[in-house]
Amino acid sequence: MSYTIGLVGKPSVGKSTFFNAATMNDVPEGAYPFTTIDPSVGEAYVRVDCAAPEFDTTCTPSVGYCDDGTRFVPVRLLDVAGLVPGAHEGKGLGNQFLTDLNEADALVHVVDFSGTTDAEGERTEGHDPREDIDFLEDELDQWYLEILGKGLDKYADAYDKENTDVEVVLAEQMSAFRTNKDEIKKLILRCDLSLEPGEWDDDDRFELAREIRKETKPILIAANKMDTPEAQANWEEVTTDDDYEHLTFVPTSAHAEKALKNAAEGGVVDYTPGDAEFDIVGDISDEQEQGLEAIADFTSEYDGTGVQGAIERALFDVLGVMPVFPGSANGKADEEGEFRDCFLLPRGSTTSDFAYHIHSDIGDGLLHGIDCRTERQVGGDHVLDERDVIELITTA
Repeated sequence: MSYTIGLVGKPSVGKSTFFNAATMNDVPEGAYPFTTIDPSVGEAYVRVDCAAPEFDTTCTPSVGYCDDGTRFVPVRLLDVAGLVPGAHEGKGLGNQFLTDLNEADALVHVVDFSGTTDAEGERTEGHDPREDIDFLEDELDQWYLEILGKGLDKYADAYDKENTDVEVVLAEQMSAFRTNKDEIKKLILRCDLSLEPGEWDDDDRFELAREIRKETKPILIAANKMDTPEAQANWEEVTTDDDYEHLTFVPTSAHAEKALKNAAEGGVVDYTPGDAEFDIVGDISDEQEQGLEAIADFTSEYDGTGVQGAIERALFDVLGVMPVFPGSANGKADEEGEFRDCFLLPRGSTTSDFAYHIHSDIGDGLLHGIDCRTERQVGGDHVLDERDVIELITTA
């Protein structure tokens, strides 16, 4: 699993329910702060159209599974505990929260769109979800600003500034965020700042910290409890607010997803995660039937429960990741089966990137690739497309 999605949210918004629904783990759930103390790690999945049917064969996945031509590729889901206002100052589980959060490539922020939990996770009415969205971004921005400031102090103390570029020093200071000097320089210029930080004021520093945060910790909003009238009313107001154009929103009911998966495990419904429809196949009570009918109304209106969709959009839309299959141009399977693997790579990856992603020896020995659909040779610098099937010809 090459990507980690961090699940964040203030206490009591349904974050643990979301995690359990996505992974079918059994972590504590409860309507009180800090139900989760330590981070929980689980395996979730993203859906990919399997390439095997195009080659008139059946896949044999080494990880994940395939269901009627849909490949479920695993990703790591991290349920991060401790988000409260002032986390960057150490409040709540602040330091632990930020340390755990740094493992994630992208964040899914579970927000109670019904407005029934306040900033501390206590029961209330009429709470504006925008306050929760704002305070997560502010906590992260302040965290980044503190680390950026340490880098700027190091640059100010540099013995030989003429031969030391500020982006090099900042990239080293912020390396935990998986950035580099080229990206830092690009963001400095994007903020219309000079490359001499002595000319920056406090607002310039904050703007740069925010841009680095947005680039290295992109956020998707899982608008949870959308099966309530209050949440649906808030959805219209929040998602049309120009201040949130930079965010992706997915309407979600973690409770509905968990109920459907439990029912599927019990043989009550036939349900594929992410689908907008399901079939009742077992004997149920009148009360269960009413509950499933209410869920069916929600999934029909919102094209699913949103749990699967939130994870997929965080990976494919927000992070810009694509699936690529290793294959064989002559159609021969290896001894362990066909289409065993489906790898997730950043968009824009090349044949060489793909080879190194699988193993450094394969990358070092790469001669060329073969596009298995066209049987044409492609070079190491060839940019791959989504769902390409590539055979790697290597000396390794």
